[in-house]
Order: sequence, then structure tokens, then C-alpha cells
Amino acid sequence: MKTAFAIAAHPDDIEFLMAGTLLLLREAGYQLHYMTVANGCCGSMTLDRQTVARIRRDESRAAAAALGAVFHESVCDDLEIFYDKPTLAKVAAAVREADPEIVLTHSPVDYMEDHMNASRLAVTAAFARGMPLYPTDPPRPPAPSKTTVYHAQPYGNRDQLRRLVQPDFFVNTTDVIEGKVALLSQHASQKKWLDDSQGIDSYLERLRQLDAEVGRMSGRFAYAEGWRRHSHLGFCDEQDDPLCDALRKKVLLGRPSENSP
Repeated sequence: MKTAFAIAAHPDDIEFLMAGTLLLLREAGYQLHYMTVANGCCGSMTLDRQTVARIRRDESRAAAAALGAVFHESVCDDLEIFYDKPTLAKVAAAVREADPEIVLTHSPVDYMEDHMNASRLAVTAAFARGMPLYPTDPPRPPAPSKTTVYHAQPYGNRDQLRRLVQPDFFVNTTDVIEGKVALLSQHASQKKWLDDSQGIDSYLERLRQLDAEVGRMSGRFAYAEGWRRHSHLGFCDEQDDPLCDALRKKVLLGRPSENSP
């Protein structure tokens, strides 16, 4: 069975940025894998770190189950996603376990370091998937299959210098937007926090707003997720584009701006 692996920084990042594409890949027959590198331990103003991490792990497991995805455990705390040897070895082990044809991860430019470092870790873990001399934690045999890496839009669709990031292509999420909202609703602790501080359903409405903005960027779709394909070098053949091939009826190719980072 063909496999797609979503690797993001924190609990709920997958739901905000990637879940529509994952739902469509599931419909296309892909087995899904789900990993947030950090455990969400800083996601509260009132609870202690251990309690928050436990709650958010349970919420992520519920979201992965609702998505029909294989759940992979987080490997570090919030704001401690570093591009270092111990963290990379753990992410690489997960990639080898999943042996994905498609890897979905964060944009390499984003508003926060955790997102960008999670992207770097996912890319290098995918690059090292078939290297028998690279040790993973825990040890896993190499997975020499081809894989193609795709980068989601940064949160807010802008880089850390506020510049708009233009996708290579758009995936139409109009038919699955409420499915995305339902998956995000699994993260009840974050919804309550933002309901209390920003107004009822602001958490869920933000998801709709983000997909609507990308939809407007497409010029065609009411709601969309945007993606950029990583270089093929070291990963797959130059012509390989399994995400667009799988979702061809839902994809619109974009026209990247010359100034897009």
C-alpha cells in the first residue's frame, strides 16, 4: 500500500496545514502516518507541563485515529525542536518505519523556529532513509524506496519577514473543509483556551480563514491548501510527483512569484 507521512512541529499543526490533503490521500487509497515532533507541553496558561503534554498527546492520538492514520510519538518538548543528532535520529527512525512515498511537512520558512526545524528534520530524515550506516534511535533497517517531500504553506501564508509565500500548486479542500474542522475539534484543550481568550469557535474559524485565503490565492477554489515540492535530488526521480498524480482532479498548478522565498 502507498504511504504518506505528515511530520509537523506541534499538536494541531497537521490539522491546520495538511489535514485536507491527508483526507484526500486517504480517499485515494494511501495509508497515512501522523507525527508531531514536539509534545505540546507549553500549550496552556494554567496547567503544568506534564499535564498539558498528556492531554495534548491524547488529543493528537484521537485526531490521528479519526484520520485513520498510524500515530507516531513525539520526541521532544515545545520550543526544543532543535536540528541536532539526537532528535534527527528519532525522526529518522519514524520515517524508516513508515517508509513513505510522500512526506508532508512544514514550510522551510515560517514564523517560528520549531516549524522550520521540524521541516529540516523531516527532510534530512527522509534523505537518510536508505543509508545503512546512519544509526537511528531506536535502530531501524534502511528503507531504500523513493520518497517525495512536499512543504505546506507557512502558518499565515507568510515567511518570518512577512512576505507572502506562493505555492507551487493548490489542493482543493472545499469538499473536505468540514472534515478538517472536525479533526481540529479533537484538540479540545486548545479550542477551549482560545474560546475563552478570543471568542467562541475562533480556533475553528481560523482554520477556515487560512484555507479560504489560500483558496483566493488559487483564483479558483473556495478553500485550498498550498504545497511546494522539495528538490528530487537524493529522494526520487526528477519527474516524480506522487501527490499531484494521486490528487490530479483536485490540484491546480500555481505560478510561483519570482520574489517568493
